[in-house]
Amino acid sequence: MPLLAQGEFQPPGVRDFFLPPIFGSVTKPMVLVVLSVIIIAAFFLLASRNLKIVPSKFQFAAESVYDFSRNGITREQIGAKDFRPYVPLILTLFTFVLVNNIFGIIPIIQFPTFSHIGFPLALSVLVVYPVYHIAGIRKHGIGGYLKKELFPPDIPKPIYFLLTPIEIFTKFFMNPITLAIRVFAAMFAGHLILLVFTMGGEFLLLEANAWLKPASIVAFLFAIAMTFLEAFVQVVQAYIFALLSAGYIGAALAADH
Repeated sequence: MPLLAQGEFQPPGVRDFFLPPIFGSVTKPMVLVVLSVIIIAAFFLLASRNLKIVPSKFQFAAESVYDFSRNGITREQIGAKDFRPYVPLILTLFTFVLVNNIFGIIPIIQFPTFSHIGFPLALSVLVVYPVYHIAGIRKHGIGGYLKKELFPPDIPKPIYFLLTPIEIFTKFFMNPITLAIRVFAAMFAGHLILLVFTMGGEFLLLEANAWLKPASIVAFLFAIAMTFLEAFVQVVQAYIFALLSAGYIGAALAADH
């Protein structure tokens, strides 16, 4: 019998994020994405169906989320003059990312959808990326937009040989990728840490020798503590995703680089 346990502990890894299909080729993350849309739509429809001057707690919660997205993110990043058309987009991005992140700590579900890189990458590349470039082109014209983004004023012309390729790489390639990677990395790492403590605690409780079983309590306590930390990170990452998306739009609309 091994010194520490009767069996061998298999630590969690990348394989634990690739769940088997539920039916056909439909996987749990796909179902969760659809479920998140239903939850968000139902939340705002129910909260707004009977609006009152003195709001109920449910209406107040919905108004708080809307106000935070409108004034705390969109208006701050885009500016009072141009922000209004983009409020629905930023509100949707914030709530969509938030709900899919929170899935990671909800019992039974317990899987953050954005721990699969494809989902945040699709949201970033297919939604945010074209929106802020189209916004800039509509505001400045394609020539004016490219000049503003790639040739900042008041810089010695020889510097453009170095600066312009960097700007092209950053604005047209790295911005959408890094936007997606931020939330993906946080959700992947957070979920992996929770798996380590919960699976490690279960292993110590069920498989370890008697004198090591009390250590499972420590593992489970860490799992609980990390769950609260992960909840905080999930909210922050949703905020950062929406904030950066609004920031990109604001930068595209701005008169100067």
